[in-house]
Amino acid sequence: MEPKLGFGWTEEEIPDLTGTTAVVTGANSGLGFVTATQLAAHGASVTLAVRDAARGAAAVERMRAGLPDAVLTVRVLDLASLASIAAFADEFTAATGRLDLLVNNAGVMNLPQRQTADGFEMQFGTNHLGHFALTGRLLPLLLAAPDARVVTLSSTVHRIGKMNFDDLMGARRYRPWPAYGQSKLANLLFTSELQRKATAAKLSLRAMAAHPGFALTNLQTVGPTMRGSKATTRRSRLTAALIRELAQPAGWGALPTLFAATVPDLAGNSFVGPEGFGQQHGHPVPVTRSKRAENSGDALRLWAQSERLTGVNYDFTGRSRNDSWRG
Repeated sequence: MEPKLGFGWTEEEIPDLTGTTAVVTGANSGLGFVTATQLAAHGASVTLAVRDAARGAAAVERMRAGLPDAVLTVRVLDLASLASIAAFADEFTAATGRLDLLVNNAGVMNLPQRQTADGFEMQFGTNHLGHFALTGRLLPLLLAAPDARVVTLSSTVHRIGKMNFDDLMGARRYRPWPAYGQSKLANLLFTSELQRKATAAKLSLRAMAAHPGFALTNLQTVGPTMRGSKATTRRSRLTAALIRELAQPAGWGALPTLFAATVPDLAGNSFVGPEGFGQQHGHPVPVTRSKRAENSGDALRLWAQSERLTGVNYDFTGRSRNDSWRG
């Protein structure tokens, strides 16, 4: 049955994914857990790329309770560490040798000022640079697959984002929400430039982006909790209660990702989100993005900066040349 490219699409319309090898970052909880579960339920071999191996193993147990025959693997990946990203890519490549689908799902939101292991601002470093480095290191496998996809999660908050190329890490002025917005804008600029480069090289690789709308995950409360004051803790509890009342469940929030990952005829550089008012709730459909997210000059500039910062240089011939950074 052909999928509906519009109203009403659900996980029931995911095609048979037998033979598909997938990696989902942040797959031990929330949207990533649902995404990995649904991919496995439809036949994909799924690697859960997670920071905590024990939590990853617990997630696999939960998945296997309903999917006893699912092909699931846990591998440790810390997107806030270039060394961890390099190790993950090397180990995955050696063990698997194939990758059809990469879902760049993991992320952090609205954090107090923090730095990654490599000195990057935590939200930009994790949400964008970490996934940029991971995708680049796995690129030879993706290019070897006949119709590979990279799906990167953005957010409606990308609309408040601005690329501050003179202060990408917020060293001069840091504000949590604008920093998050910049990282989510970067996800969309990365997607568009990845697709442009793949198309220019006449490759079948498709880069997609998705956002969950207003979905029930733990992202909304992690940042406030990290601030630590009693007043902030009380506010985070009130926020969590409000989110539980208003947000759509993670199962709905994951549908745009699954749509972007599996609908056969979806064009590269598609951006998928909920169909409802403000793109906050509902079934997945292709959606609009901000004018800043369509700025090809910013996309190219961000790409060059990202290669310089991470030391991961993309080669669209399929050969790996990501050796300029040696952690």
